[in-house]
Amino acid sequence: MFRRVAYVAFAAGLLGSVAACAPITTYSGFQAIEANPKDVKVGTDTKSTVRASLGSPSATSTFDPNVWFYIDQVKQRVAFRRPVITSRHVVAVTFDKETEVVKNVDTLSLKDGKVIAFNGRETPTRGRELTILEQLLGNVGRGGMLPPSEDEQVPGGRPGDRR
Repeated sequence: MFRRVAYVAFAAGLLGSVAACAPITTYSGFQAIEANPKDVKVGTDTKSTVRASLGSPSATSTFDPNVWFYIDQVKQRVAFRRPVITSRHVVAVTFDKETEVVKNVDTLSLKDGKVIAFNGRETPTRGRELTILEQLLGNVGRGGMLPPSEDEQVPGGRPGDRR
């Protein structure tokens, strides 16, 4: 009897540990439900027909409002590890400025992306760094506590200017 309970407990623990290692899939961005961005026809569709069929774009170009982007990606995460992007699709729809007709449709994937080396360090500044003691005692002896009298001619000073 004890062995049977031990086997059942071991099987349940093994099944639980295997289920815990299953990847968690996350979908984000544009989800094509009724229409696909690849179905946009160059030369016939306009901004209004594209918006009616696909909806609002995920993003528009910063410098040219006639370029719309539809972006989606899929991430998978296993247990405590970092998420890994398994697929990414970017569809760029370019419109003509005057007629608002689709001029070009570009489809990009994860393979078309480029890795950018981001430097997280601080920007170096000119000059030297002061220690805490130099910062606290830096102004000691650099002038009196009283403002200068009006009789003193300070270079760069204006008459009647009291600092």
